Amino acid sequence: MGIMKLHKEQWKDYFDMDRIIHDAEESLHAPMIHITDHMAHGSPGGLYDYYSNGDYWWPNPDTEDGLPYIRRDGESNPGNFDHHRSTLRLMRTHVVRLASAYRITEDERYAAKAMQLLKAFFLDEQTRMNPHLLYAQAIPGVCEGRGIGIIDTLHLIDVTVAFEALQKALRKEETSRQGLVEWFSSYLNWMSTHPQGIEERDATNNHGICWFVQAAAFGRMTGNEQMLAYCREQFKTRLLAEQMDQNGSLPRELARTKPYAYSIFALDNLVTLCHILSTPNDNLWDYQLPDGRGIRKGIDFLTPYLMNKAAWPYRHDVECFEDWPVGISLLLFAGLAYESDDLLKLWHELDKSPSSSEVRRNMAIRQPLLWL
Repeated sequence: MGIMKLHKEQWKDYFDMDRIIHDAEESLHAPMIHITDHMAHGSPGGLYDYYSNGDYWWPNPDTEDGLPYIRRDGESNPGNFDHHRSTLRLMRTHVVRLASAYRITEDERYAAKAMQLLKAFFLDEQTRMNPHLLYAQAIPGVCEGRGIGIIDTLHLIDVTVAFEALQKALRKEETSRQGLVEWFSSYLNWMSTHPQGIEERDATNNHGICWFVQAAAFGRMTGNEQMLAYCREQFKTRLLAEQMDQNGSLPRELARTKPYAYSIFALDNLVTLCHILSTPNDNLWDYQLPDGRGIRKGIDFLTPYLMNKAAWPYRHDVECFEDWPVGISLLLFAGLAYESDDLLKLWHELDKSPSSSEVRRNMAIRQPLLWL
């Protein structure tokens, strides 16, 4: 994983070890979780196909049947179908809690339960999710699925590091290990070749960043060196060049109705990319474009407003502004990379398990211990 590692004796300096074990104990009692638990009646797909609705789309007040839905940017519609997304995230949460506890204790109970959950979600013929997102972020009356729906699987990046932590247990279950690698290879292939995947890859805002974060994490898990090299090159030539301003801000996120949350979210994922892709010979933490833009500049731009939100000079988010900032992995990864006391202080102070569902869905990494 990148070039940053913490030694076992350092874990307690950055993580609440008791909390990790406590959460994993809870997860030992979790029921099996499947995409097939929830029928998506609006979906053109089948029982094993992931389906979701776009967050910011609402019934049309001017038509009898509410179709076609209309957009209200930044305002999440609570009536939209999001059971598959919450199911996927719940599975991820239990798996990474268990994998973290297994990494700390080497207690086989945690590994066994994590494996059961992974097999039920990805491998069992009766319940497995198909490795594509054709019907993600569909808009009733407008389209059956969209490229930007690929952001729904961002939370699976955490599963790739859980997979790594579970290697010892997986060696006894070679078919399951191979099956998981094949699932993620198939999904990576789909998102790299299908028109919806290509559309998302080419997006010039946080969606493009999140495509690359997933491609890098899934590429690393499946040993796809070609994909990792491509992601490295695009990070330098495209993501920074297209999306970062001279002052380190991300103008496309500042233009949204939630500029504060989106700025944090996009930078958090750029930092994750740096973490995944950096090598001793190619350290993206230090990389700069000829004009000085780089991840360091982005972090220097945002840090003062994470430390003091009242100083934020742009408009306030239309919802959940009061819920940010939180203890996201950006603070820890960048804090360690740059030995920044300010960022590490924030990591220790801010809430790492916020209750706001809007904030939680914008935290891709829930168990940073697995990443270091």
